Amino acid sequence: MTDYNTYGTSTHTASELVHLVTSHLDVVFTERESDYRGVYHLAQGPYGRIEIQPNAIPGDDGQDDLYTPEHPTVRVLLLTNTPAPEPTLHTRLGIIQGLVHLGRESW
Repeated sequence: MTDYNTYGTSTHTASELVHLVTSHLDVVFTERESDYRGVYHLAQGPYGRIEIQPNAIPGDDGQDDLYTPEHPTVRVLLLTNTPAPEPTLHTRLGIIQGLVHLGRESW
């Protein structure tokens, strides 16, 4: 089973969130670029895969689309992918002011 969680913030930039998560989880992010997602930040470590990216992603028509259109006011997303539910990760991310848990899926 894989556990996916989506968090969002309207108060922090992607760079600010990278700094905050790094200090709370002691992980190292690398910046990546994707034609589909734009610039995003990736960390892999004891908590699984963590990605930070803007909600606005480059659209085919030159206009930005929202990665999570159901949350249009969220500027930056934090996505986690863990092999099983990770309560410690959820607790540590919950400490970050302005970061809200938006949803969870398990497959």
